Amino acid sequence: MSAELAAVAGFAIAAAGSFLATPVAITVARRTDFYDHPREYRQHSRSTPLLGGASVLAGVLIAAIVIGGLTGRLLVLLGCAVGLWALGTADDRSPVAPKWRLLAEAGASIALLAAGLGFKTSGGGAVDAVLTLIWIVGLCNAFNLMDNLDGACGTVGCVSGLGIGTLAAIDGQATLAGLAFALAGACAAFLRWNLAAPARVFLGDGGSMAIGFLVAALAMATARGLHVGDESLLAVGLLAGLPILDTTLVSVSRTRRGVPLVTGGRDHLSHRLLMALGSPRAVAATLGLVQAILCALAVAGARWGEAALASFALVAVVAGVAAIVVLDSRRWRPPAIAVGDAEQRLRAAPVGADHG
Repeated sequence: MSAELAAVAGFAIAAAGSFLATPVAITVARRTDFYDHPREYRQHSRSTPLLGGASVLAGVLIAAIVIGGLTGRLLVLLGCAVGLWALGTADDRSPVAPKWRLLAEAGASIALLAAGLGFKTSGGGAVDAVLTLIWIVGLCNAFNLMDNLDGACGTVGCVSGLGIGTLAAIDGQATLAGLAFALAGACAAFLRWNLAAPARVFLGDGGSMAIGFLVAALAMATARGLHVGDESLLAVGLLAGLPILDTTLVSVSRTRRGVPLVTGGRDHLSHRLLMALGSPRAVAATLGLVQAILCALAVAGARWGEAALASFALVAVVAGVAAIVVLDSRRWRPPAIAVGDAEQRLRAAPVGADHG
């Protein structure tokens, strides 16, 4: 199967699978009382089913069967995704200690290294292992944190999947292209219910962790086939630029104000955009557009060579720093992290996803 055909088939099959599986997931969640209930900073208007991640993963797995992704090294990759989805879903039901989540993510990075799907740089095995560990753990949690407003995580996951798949297809990596486009298709179909007004289903931690892992792992695997040397790391960073920006923004903002980093709150990139744009759909569209630009830079840079890729990455970093400066100004800073009573409420809020 050609890379182009694998991409089209992966997207279409996963989209159809997720489209059919999402209503089933909603029904199962209702019958098992698997809801995200409004509380504290979780300001959705009603209790909402939490098993959306199951439908996204189901779409990806169905597509993987058709395009031959459930074989060899990629079977390890998809197996880790299923494992992280299961752990995240268990956490949605009853809180799991953060150390177990971190250990599971670290275990997934080790499995990818053993399967030959981790980073491969000129620094050697030890450097590759550290980079792979940081990348997997960091991006799983970055996507988990981005699941804070209807459509945010799903939209960025969809666009990142399209970017990864495009890069893999251009490079002739057919199965990787098919799997990346499958992730995009599954997320796109899921958004039909997640971006309803109000949302009819949430991803849950199981969904956001699985999406984050798939983006991280597929981008890393695709980068191994590029011919731009260690600059492939820059392409990988661009392919997941928005979750990285969101995590950095929140970390900088909370550190400046003495707010614990592990505290839940409505101070993420999506929340700041919501104040200006007024609706989750507008925020999701904006996030998708920005991530699409970053993916386009990654694809163009990888095709034009190391110098172009380094230049694009530098522009993205400068733009990201400028965005953080602007978004953490008084005009864009939500009241939830202002000094005073609101901050005390934030300090007391429990750790977890903060759906809007």
